[in-house]
Amino acid sequence: MSLNQIKVLLVDDHALVRAGFKRLLEDGDKFTVVAEADSGEQAVQDYNKFQPDVVVMDISMPGIGGIGAIERIIARDPDARILVLSVHEDGVFTTRALQAGAKGFIPKRSAPEEMIKAVEQVSQGKMSIDPAIAQQIAMQKLTGSDNVIDVLSQREFEVFRLLAEGKTVNEIAEILSLSPKTVGTHHTNIKQKLDVSNSAELARLAIRSGILDA
Repeated sequence: MSLNQIKVLLVDDHALVRAGFKRLLEDGDKFTVVAEADSGEQAVQDYNKFQPDVVVMDISMPGIGGIGAIERIIARDPDARILVLSVHEDGVFTTRALQAGAKGFIPKRSAPEEMIKAVEQVSQGKMSIDPAIAQQIAMQKLTGSDNVIDVLSQREFEVFRLLAEGKTVNEIAEILSLSPKTVGTHHTNIKQKLDVSNSAELARLAIRSGILDA
């Protein structure tokens, strides 16, 4: 590793995706992958341990997931440079990721040169958002067609995602390091805010909002 190489932390729960992306990044001499993580929890630990210049992070992972990891990394280092790489191309995840502190958002289907450019931009502290997604967010703001789940706070959003995945209150409490009572309160607030009465309705809403795959 040469001194001026950009240090990257790769976060994705699929080893194959990480391997492909690592090969793509290390093909030239600009980047070096200093660590790989397969969960949000691991990403937070690795960030503190390796102090990378940029984090390339998948958003849909088990446990605290990408958004939870972004929040925790930013809480410890407000200057952290995080690029989200995702199969989700709807405004919901993008907006949440940016609210949590990500500097960029790029779809996994992007061309290799676009990905390289995005990693480079974010490593320099610049924003890098896929044009089509940026346009989608702008249109949502203009037309006021916000997604119903926009009413949820970041923590409620995390709890909502895990509930939709079928996790119990106790499991969520463990994943998010909260007390079951706190999770129960979030659960009640989520149901009230979204006007749903049971788990099936919650899951349907998550699928409709693009948070869960049907």
